[in-house]
Amino acid sequence: MAKLYFKYGAMGSSKTAQALITKYNYEENGLSVWLIKPSADVRDGAQILRSRIGLEAVVEVISPEADVYNLYQQTRQGKCNVIIADECQFLTRSQIDQLRAIVDDYNIPVMCFGLRTDFLCNLFEGSRRLMEVADTIQEIKTICDCGAKATVNARIDGQGHIVTQGAQVVLGGNDSYIAMCHKCWIRGIRERRKIKLHGQNE
Repeated sequence: MAKLYFKYGAMGSSKTAQALITKYNYEENGLSVWLIKPSADVRDGAQILRSRIGLEAVVEVISPEADVYNLYQQTRQGKCNVIIADECQFLTRSQIDQLRAIVDDYNIPVMCFGLRTDFLCNLFEGSRRLMEVADTIQEIKTICDCGAKATVNARIDGQGHIVTQGAQVVLGGNDSYIAMCHKCWIRGIRERRKIKLHGQNE
């Protein structure tokens, strides 16, 4: 039986790399992959999915208004063996339910990779629904600079301080975010610590 998978991790946990490696492994075995991402993620171009380590692939972009179930029926039914969705936190609740229905009705496995929570530790809409309806939930672990497990996607402003208000979705990578453990995140906020982003010069 096919399953709906939710594989989540903090920023920098190689989620996209794992999605692309999974795609490669399926295709190496002669299977067809439908690779999708929400239109909210346009950092690497509209139809490119790229990991920090340099892996990339052409991806189909899903708008918030798109019905993924109908799109599958019209363009992919009988032509793909697995669906891989990256940045799934930006999918709508309805789109997660549509992916769930594809698994149930067509016995096609769906693997969703993304963040669980935003910069304030609040669940994204897509992630919340996946926590509710996914068959398998797996954390992709990464570490804080202190060595503890990172669980928070800290947003950092231009002065190096942790942001505690603003829009939920602000796209960025190592230039704007850093994965931290909750203890370091709280301490950084309380003490107004200046946080050094990865890749920054001294």
